[in-house]
Amino acid sequence: MTRLATAFAKGRPALVTFVTGGDPTPADTGAILDALVSGGADVIELGMPFTDPMADGPAIQRANLRALGAGTKTADILRIAAEFRARHPQVPLVLMGYANPMTTRGADWFAAECAKAGVDGVICVDIPPEEDAELGPAL
Repeated sequence: MTRLATAFAKGRPALVTFVTGGDPTPADTGAILDALVSGGADVIELGMPFTDPMADGPAIQRANLRALGAGTKTADILRIAAEFRARHPQVPLVLMGYANPMTTRGADWFAAECAKAGVDGVICVDIPPEEDAELGPAL
């Protein structure tokens, strides 16, 4: 059974939390993730900051801009994910973001990096499934 399946098979509703990676800084994100786990999070969504987070509301849009202003890059998010996985081997971690950072180096590269970091899933908000010939299959 996968970490995600286990999180949803506990016989109670799962607490799924979200935080934008790199907000307020990449160095702070690990402690925030640890606090979510300590607070009982069953699944954590780690947002990948993007310059135009059109599918998000004002609070997450501002978090994206703060994270980018702090210099957060895709490499930081993948490092944060890998460090989280080492500290919390049983807690599912899902990356959430937009296609551009996920496909810039190629879908296969991104999928391989997610696997190396121990990411359990990816939510890409701006590629409809019927138009996704590369990212979904790579993941």
